[in-house]
Amino acid sequence: MKIMISACLLGENCKYNGGNNRNEKVMQLAADSENTIIPICPEVLGGLPIPRTPSEIQPDGEVYMKDGKKVTREFHEGARKCLEMAQKEKPDLIVLQSQSPSCGVKERYDGTFTGRKIPRHGVTADLLIGNGFRVKDVEDL
Repeated sequence: MKIMISACLLGENCKYNGGNNRNEKVMQLAADSENTIIPICPEVLGGLPIPRTPSEIQPDGEVYMKDGKKVTREFHEGARKCLEMAQKEKPDLIVLQSQSPSCGVKERYDGTFTGRKIPRHGVTADLLIGNGFRVKDVEDL
């Protein structure tokens, strides 16, 4: 099976804080020789550094870092690059990190930087789902 996966879930230190979200179920998928793994980090692909200030999507759809810097363009560029990769590679499944402003499948933070979550997709998840890809939240593995 060909699986596109958020790179942080594979242990890559690409999170906003320089860490990762290594997930044992994902590592088991990656260890299976029958699977082809395609790691992605939309925020890095969009040109954002590691580490970086946390970002959230505002109610108007714009993405801002906690310090007020607008990063909507970088988020959409990273999402576009992930879509191009998915269209080229044709993965059977895409597994994304929960609650991320890029990768959140079931929910993401509400844009207030208070920890409140809302049932909405992140930028990349939304684009991939909207283009017909099978996208799963890592929590649903």
